[in-house]
Amino acid sequence: MLHHLIDVTIYVKPLIHTIGRSLFRAGGLGILTLSTLDSSPLVVPFGNDVLLLALCARYHQRVVYYVAMATLGSVIGCLATDWVSRKGEGSLTKIMPGKRLSYIRKQVEKRAGWTLVVASILPPPFPFTVFVAGAAALRYPRGKLLGSVGVGRFVRFAIEGALAVHYGRWIIKQAESPLLEHIMIALVVISIAGSTYSIYRWFESGKRKPAARHAAS
Repeated sequence: MLHHLIDVTIYVKPLIHTIGRSLFRAGGLGILTLSTLDSSPLVVPFGNDVLLLALCARYHQRVVYYVAMATLGSVIGCLATDWVSRKGEGSLTKIMPGKRLSYIRKQVEKRAGWTLVVASILPPPFPFTVFVAGAAALRYPRGKLLGSVGVGRFVRFAIEGALAVHYGRWIIKQAESPLLEHIMIALVVISIAGSTYSIYRWFESGKRKPAARHAAS
């Protein structure tokens, strides 16, 4: 098992360096891309946060631009999640436990806007995308949903940008440590596994719905 893990690390490490360098050089477009993926049905934990911290720590004068691009990307990703989730609550129940969906329904009915703002600020493992999907499936107005996400994400990224400016040297030093490299490898593995599983569940739920309609007719 250890031997296989070492083999995976050998192949993944160059990939991490290549992707990391490309996204860093892309700057705002790199953050836009990662933030879009992070708020979509795919799984990219902490990827946009790490890139935002690294760029803001290196280029203090572009903090506002990077924060704006991260927020825009997150809103675009949520639009994709919203579009998929509005197929109906019935599809959502196939990929989400009933208790969690019931809790989200109560929060949306009582204080949807504030719930989405808070969910947008909190970091993983808080299930941000699940709340967005739940609100969309329960027909919460799309404009209000995206507006709430935009406000929450801007606050979160602005805080991260300010921290990056204040602790810039320490962040740059940590970026060169072997520990961060291992963490990034783990995040890539989690992202691939989580995204594959997420796509599979959405695909399966989409297949079952037409099948159910055909059986009913």
